Amino acid sequence: MANSSNDNLAVLIDADNAQAAIIHELLAEVSRYGTASVKRAYGDWTTPGLKKWKEVLHEMAIQPIQQFSYTTGKNSTDSALIIDAMDLLHTGRLNGVCLVSSDSDFTRLATRIRESGLVVYGFGERKTPKPFVAACDKFIYSDILKPAKTGEAQTKAQAEPLKPMLIDAVNAAAQDDGWANLGTVGSALQKISPSFDPRNYGFQKLGELVRKQNYLSLKEVQISAAGAVQILVRLK
Repeated sequence: MANSSNDNLAVLIDADNAQAAIIHELLAEVSRYGTASVKRAYGDWTTPGLKKWKEVLHEMAIQPIQQFSYTTGKNSTDSALIIDAMDLLHTGRLNGVCLVSSDSDFTRLATRIRESGLVVYGFGERKTPKPFVAACDKFIYSDILKPAKTGEAQTKAQAEPLKPMLIDAVNAAAQDDGWANLGTVGSALQKISPSFDPRNYGFQKLGELVRKQNYLSLKEVQISAAGAVQILVRLK
């Protein structure tokens, strides 16, 4: 999945369904993929449940979008976010959209944005329904954005089975001699599972994770006189 730090991104937050406590880490993660030129949070700001958001909104320059709940049981916030997303899509000024929610109602929105050629990054909790996760180009579970604490083991326990994904990715990226470029393996993993992230398994980098797998072999190949190296991986 190609991305650039120069990409213009819209960060659209379902405040009814997201945690204010991790928004600093979330926006830091967004900065890895581009510049958050639009930052909006949607909710009924007259309700006590969104009180924790007030300080975060000011500090992080996030625009609050007021949406009253007109009817009990109907999520007006989702509708407002979806309408704004489509309006932003048609301006032609964005390269991607970050959808911050664990709500499956945004599955079709993610699909529609991708159909228009924009990248979709999803951010949500582990409970996020699989259809929404799969509809994104990349999906980041919010718990891996928090500073590592005692919950790390639980995070790894909740992660997808790793070995089948790695084997499939290496096979997909392998050259005739069986060796595959680690970066190409990473791209293949993202296509296999939008939620793949080495941090789900307690590692900061893909290379660190791969080195710990006893069914894989790694080697480094120097590719320039300056000492730059390329990491290659293959099945044992």
